[in-house]
Amino acid sequence: MINFNGNIADNNALLSINNRGFNYGDALFETIKISYGKLLFWEDHYFRLMASMRILRMEIPMNFTMQFLEHQIQKTLKANLLEHNSARVKLLIFRNEGGLYLPDVNEVSFLIKAAKVEDDFYLLNTAHYEVDLFKDFYVSPSLLSTLKTNNKVINVVGSIFAKENNLQNCLLLNTDKQVIEALNGNIFLIKGNIIKTPPLTDGCLKGVMRKQIIDVLKDLPDYDLIEESISPFELQKADELWVTNVIIGIQPISNYRKKAYVNKVAKLLLQKLNVKVRLN
Repeated sequence: MINFNGNIADNNALLSINNRGFNYGDALFETIKISYGKLLFWEDHYFRLMASMRILRMEIPMNFTMQFLEHQIQKTLKANLLEHNSARVKLLIFRNEGGLYLPDVNEVSFLIKAAKVEDDFYLLNTAHYEVDLFKDFYVSPSLLSTLKTNNKVINVVGSIFAKENNLQNCLLLNTDKQVIEALNGNIFLIKGNIIKTPPLTDGCLKGVMRKQIIDVLKDLPDYDLIEESISPFELQKADELWVTNVIIGIQPISNYRKKAYVNKVAKLLLQKLNVKVRLN
């Protein structure tokens, strides 16, 4: 079951062929992890969504409060018998139909869907996880590239490339040939006691889990976090390399070409991240 503008409907219900998200990519989305019916990091998701809507000049409805949207998400979970389970929720916002590139209106609609996930908390996945650079296309860094829009063609093509080459993921480069993120999340690189993640100005997604990791790292005096560009050459010298997003938490990368990584700091951070989840 899906939630379309507050109305619960069968998930086979069709959107209009004039939907602007479908025709022009004129849409935003948030992917939210639910743990035992509780929305994790909801405040961060909400404020990122509101800021993104303003950047795209969408009109924010007066009733789009944190409480209203949380209620709509809970309503969707209940309709799917997931109100006491762990789930993955996608909240999609798109500008109402009308017009061509120039929209007739700036009002929006929303759609919410939910699916069950098995892991209630964040677990350390130590399975083989190999990545390589995706160099067919590059991300042009700008404020738009930091938003979670549904313009994800590079992620789609990169995912196909990864599958064709027996990789678990790929790392994206910006037009300055700096490593900015993975196909499905932000990246963190560890060398000694230095932990690096690319700055938003390099074009990476303004990830909610990225923010949580940065906050947790403030309480680890043995490590220094810096937001700094990552060169592809640094990947071979790193001790650890991770992908982060709100569904998986921290995914340690095991191999990049001939380089193998450990996951010592990832294990430590996951413990602290799960404490934060319980207190959320």
